[in-house]
Amino acid sequence: MPKITTFLTFNDQAEDAANFYTSVFKNSKIVSTSRYGESGPGAKGSLMTATISLDGQELILLNGGPSFTFSQGFSLLVYCETQAEVDDYWGKLTADGGKEVACGWLTDKFGVSWQIVPTVLMKLIADKDAKKAGRVMQAMMKMVKLDIKGLEQAAQG
Repeated sequence: MPKITTFLTFNDQAEDAANFYTSVFKNSKIVSTSRYGESGPGAKGSLMTATISLDGQELILLNGGPSFTFSQGFSLLVYCETQAEVDDYWGKLTADGGKEVACGWLTDKFGVSWQIVPTVLMKLIADKDAKKAGRVMQAMMKMVKLDIKGLEQAAQG
């Protein structure tokens, strides 16, 4: 068991989220579930927690009731090697009520924030040439879904 695990608390959509997230990411699965019993607080038989593995990253999802909500102050970051990978995750995570935000950020249909980031971005904004890195940063700030060619063109000037 990892020492630190992401724990997401939903109102009552944890089971739907577990099924959705494991369908989006390759090499993913629901590892285990637990259900509420007689003593609640959820309805008997309803999902209490689901432990999922998303391409090797463990998360625990809980149905905790209506007092729990998500904000952009917390997000899950997905590094992508290709534009096709960016496009695939972007399309799946914004489907059915998800929302595009800005600069590679989106909010899925459950209200969870995600950053879909090409790995090349991190290399480009860390470039020793401050002007080059600045151009890339300015280009990124104008994008909603990140575009690798656009980032690379900004780097070239």
